[in-house]
Amino acid sequence: MIANYHTHTYRCGHAEGGEREYAEQAVKAGLRTLGVSDHTPYDFFDIGPRNHPMRMALEEFPGYMDSLRALGEEYRGRLEIIPGVEAEYYPKYFPRLLELLRSGGVRYMILGQHFLGNEVEDRYCGIPCPEAAELDRYVSQSIEAMETRLFTYFAHPDLFRFTGADADYERAMERLCRAARDTDTPLEINLLGIRENRHYPDPRFWRIAAREGCPVILGCDAHQPQWVTDPGSEAKAVGMAEELGLELLREARIRSL
Repeated sequence: MIANYHTHTYRCGHAEGGEREYAEQAVKAGLRTLGVSDHTPYDFFDIGPRNHPMRMALEEFPGYMDSLRALGEEYRGRLEIIPGVEAEYYPKYFPRLLELLRSGGVRYMILGQHFLGNEVEDRYCGIPCPEAAELDRYVSQSIEAMETRLFTYFAHPDLFRFTGADADYERAMERLCRAARDTDTPLEINLLGIRENRHYPDPRFWRIAAREGCPVILGCDAHQPQWVTDPGSEAKAVGMAEELGLELLREARIRSL
């Protein structure tokens, strides 16, 4: 890997280390580009202040951006540091989010659709679910997100933990993969999932992605500085991609907001 765009900091509440520590590790590993994409703050304007324990708080956002801008100048010529966020697509709150991110100078978003509907009143996507209708909701919401053409790529698109019929999974994820291809949205093979033996990467999904000719990229999903690169998981991901005939992108085309 020469670039990693999926990096978190202590601000999200479930990661360790600050952006400087990740930058130092990236330089040691020989990366050219480090995208820092902590879990975005979200302004749930109609229900009052709400800081989810798994995302950056609104009041932390200015300091996050100031730190990344300063670090980018300091590391200029050694490492390109790109300030970004990982964001869910919540239609009701998305316009307000874009205003916040644009005004703060965020350069890119990656899509991480952790919840259906929104996290205020709906379900987490990683909980086992046998209902095809819920999988269809995940796919439709993700497609709507990709069709904005504002997301640089789709992180762990196989996060939804579907335990129903394989035929239903095939039908739904074929629809998702075709939308990713048609919107030129790369799909991420998530190295954290490999490293921690999670339910993703899901081989069923990646067979569909290969068949549909989807662009694919690796993401470290680093929650600790030492995982900015992960050669062991990377080798497994590359092996899977080669076996399935997936074409891996080495760098992402940043989609500006």
